[in-house]
Amino acid sequence: MVSKNTICLWYDGTALDAATFYAKTFPDSNVGAVFRAPSDYPAGKKGDVLTVQFNVMGVPCLGLNGGPAFKHDEAFSFQVATDDQAETDRLWNAIIDNGGQASECGWCRDRWGLSWQITPRVLTAGIADPDPAVAKRVFEAMMTMSKIDVAAIEAARRD
Repeated sequence: MVSKNTICLWYDGTALDAATFYAKTFPDSNVGAVFRAPSDYPAGKKGDVLTVQFNVMGVPCLGLNGGPAFKHDEAFSFQVATDDQAETDRLWNAIIDNGGQASECGWCRDRWGLSWQITPRVLTAGIADPDPAVAKRVFEAMMTMSKIDVAAIEAARRD
């Protein structure tokens, strides 16, 4: 059954590859139904994978193989809350090591162009700290990072 609200992500023929990677990488993720085109269409031929239903950490998604007309950008991203450095490293490295690209402040981009924020919970808590001096230190520490360093964020909270 299709969810009432599903995120539709546009791919250039690689929706099944992306969905499979997400299902292997992120907990509570899976690939569902794969639908093939019943006839030729602008981005493909009859029998090509047209759409893929999948979940990323419980979020229902639909991968649409719509062709090269549209690209992902930072206006949409998945934000993944991590519990520790090991989880942060595992997810970050999985994305980067699979053809992705590092960015700043915990952001990275997968090989399909989709943006991810790999965000340790300690960072979120530190930026939201009721003490403005603590929040400022944590924020300024984050601004120097690509992948978030949990120990450095914890040190900024204590200083």
